[in-house]
Amino acid sequence: MKTSSVATDIPSAACATAGGIRYARPSRRILSLFVIAGVLLILFPGQAQAYIGPGAGFAVAGSFLVMFTTILSAMLALFTWPIRYAFRALKGRRAFARSRTKRFVVLGLDGMDPKLTQQFLDEGRLPNLAKLRDTGCFKPLRTTIPSISPVAWSSFQTGVNPGKHNIFDFLTRDKHSYMPKLSSVDIKGPRRTLNLGKYRIPLGKPDIRLLRKGKPFWKTLGEHGIFSNVIRVPITFPPEKFYGVQLSAMCVPDIRGTQGTFSFYTTAAKADIEHTGGENFYITKNGNTLKSELVGCENPLTKELTVLKCPFAITIRDENSADLKVNGATWRLQKGEYTEWLKVPFKAAPGVKIHGICRFLLLDTEPELKLYVTPINIDPEKPAMPISHPSIYSTYFAKQQGPFATLGLAEDSWALNEKILDDKSFLEQCLENDREREEMFFDALDKTRHGLCVCVFDGMDRIQHTFWRYIDKGHPADNAQVDSGYRDTIEKLYERMDVLVGKTMAKCSDADTVFMVISDHGFNTFRYGVDLNRWLEENGYLKVIEDRRDEKYLTAIDWSQTRAFATGLSGIFLNIKGRESKGIVKPGKEADDLREEIAAKLTELVDPERDQNAIKQVYNALKIYRGPYKGEAPDLLVGYNRGYRASWETAIGQVTKGIFHDNTRAWSGDHCIDHTLVPGVLFCNRPVETERPRLMDIGPTVLEMFGVDVPGNMDGKPLTVADHNGIANDHKAKEQLPDGA
Repeated sequence: MKTSSVATDIPSAACATAGGIRYARPSRRILSLFVIAGVLLILFPGQAQAYIGPGAGFAVAGSFLVMFTTILSAMLALFTWPIRYAFRALKGRRAFARSRTKRFVVLGLDGMDPKLTQQFLDEGRLPNLAKLRDTGCFKPLRTTIPSISPVAWSSFQTGVNPGKHNIFDFLTRDKHSYMPKLSSVDIKGPRRTLNLGKYRIPLGKPDIRLLRKGKPFWKTLGEHGIFSNVIRVPITFPPEKFYGVQLSAMCVPDIRGTQGTFSFYTTAAKADIEHTGGENFYITKNGNTLKSELVGCENPLTKELTVLKCPFAITIRDENSADLKVNGATWRLQKGEYTEWLKVPFKAAPGVKIHGICRFLLLDTEPELKLYVTPINIDPEKPAMPISHPSIYSTYFAKQQGPFATLGLAEDSWALNEKILDDKSFLEQCLENDREREEMFFDALDKTRHGLCVCVFDGMDRIQHTFWRYIDKGHPADNAQVDSGYRDTIEKLYERMDVLVGKTMAKCSDADTVFMVISDHGFNTFRYGVDLNRWLEENGYLKVIEDRRDEKYLTAIDWSQTRAFATGLSGIFLNIKGRESKGIVKPGKEADDLREEIAAKLTELVDPERDQNAIKQVYNALKIYRGPYKGEAPDLLVGYNRGYRASWETAIGQVTKGIFHDNTRAWSGDHCIDHTLVPGVLFCNRPVETERPRLMDIGPTVLEMFGVDVPGNMDGKPLTVADHNGIANDHKAKEQLPDGA
């Protein structure tokens, strides 16, 4: 087998009814089982829990110390349960005594655009949203700077500007190596291990650390006895403890520790090519039966860190079907049809397995086999890392509805960009993931009768990213596919979300429920990429080692002659002495002047072929942010004009020979532009009188509606929301941050 290089990186139980949710807390019987199971693990070692994270691989938490701690924790929880329940019930009664509502439901539709929404409302295509608007309100919702999902959703949950929550992009730079890394999570293995022959046993847990700072507003609710059910809100990995339940979302990795690496298996001789976001596997053709392997993570229990693999075999039946044998079971593959989620075990040591799930898609059998496999997700029934709070919450959903996608970015847009998947196959992924989430959401709504219920749906974001080329005539990726059958995909998407809103409204029809529909940002076209590093090079701020220009991850940069560089989707960093390992720019006046100089020049950047400005505004992070983490932000944040965005090469730190590039990929729509061009939406079943609501105002609004004082560090302020009898709250405006910060 030959591979190319990788380019990218409960069971239901009788429970206390606090907060009106029946699975909020394990019963005494379940806790007793945990204690017994812990003892059995010591006497008869079985499958160990494991943890995985981006860039860190696996670290199995199977030491006696960890198991002993688990037993003590379970016993403590068992014996203190009556006291904890009584305390929370008392706090809940006190909080609800001041409350203006009994339940607050937030439906997040990631990327819902106010202009498209208004257009479809005017055309009569969104009757449920029209009813919600007429009953309460429909307003644009100001997003963050930059208007990127991890930044925006972090401000949503904490109620603060990025200078206080420390998330500024999907990626940031390693100050020592300059390599890009995830901005939201840091994972390190256990500090100590025990060597036993060829095995290496970890003595302690890995350190999985959420880098988003600030306190989510649902944690504040919990401190006042109010229960929350939080499903798939971005930047909640690893999950934090609070009074409620949570299933993590964006930045949950796959089984390999990446943000999603698909696999493509083929007998075609030219298979040894690189795919961004995926890996090719060449299979030798020998009759009708072909054998290969699914690739997992590095084995954390062996000294050599060998890669774990799971074998499978394909037997071709005819031009439209084949049989798949994996994990001891046989499955029929039909051309163009996904399998259900299949369980994939990776044996790490005797009695120790790491569990994943994936779906197979047979693309072709003749003249060559072509087989796509989704990124291998963490198995929610036997999670190899903490993906929910409590840990049994993901197991509960798996028992309720079967296996489901756990990967933070589960819709495989890279496979579509690389033309491994076609539009039909990608769209099916998006719809199935939304269907899984809808089932979870309605389960949560039925069981959360008092308190907060939040669920975010990703399909709207992913589909607009990849199908925008069909509504933007003249887009470089359009290719005049008039008869493709997908030109109304986005229109149908909004109609499906309207149906979802209608179903939710039916469950929120009582007078004591406040229901909001929100989005973190809107959408626009992405026609042209801007290579910021090339611009910096042409203007004398960056030096490239010419014979290494094609290298990625900023490895071709001569740092001794570079004063500024770009990485990620929005930012430019100065190469500041004492901050970056090879910095040459003196902090203080020299750095301040350089920020102003680059911002002024970049704002004047004109696309010569189209004679239009590519940049709307450049923001100085030190001026627009407040808080202890503003120094961690990119020095400058670029607000692009419509049609422009950071180029694909800029995002991965590769410097090209041109500033402007046509975007011919399926990923044709975007929101990584100036925040004023892509506000989100706010619908509410009650009138909202605030003229210019912000995303960071939602959390404070929820707190106020439940009678909980808004913490003084929050930048957001409660919106003026009417009670069910039409009487509105009244809040004095406080000092505002710059628009969008």
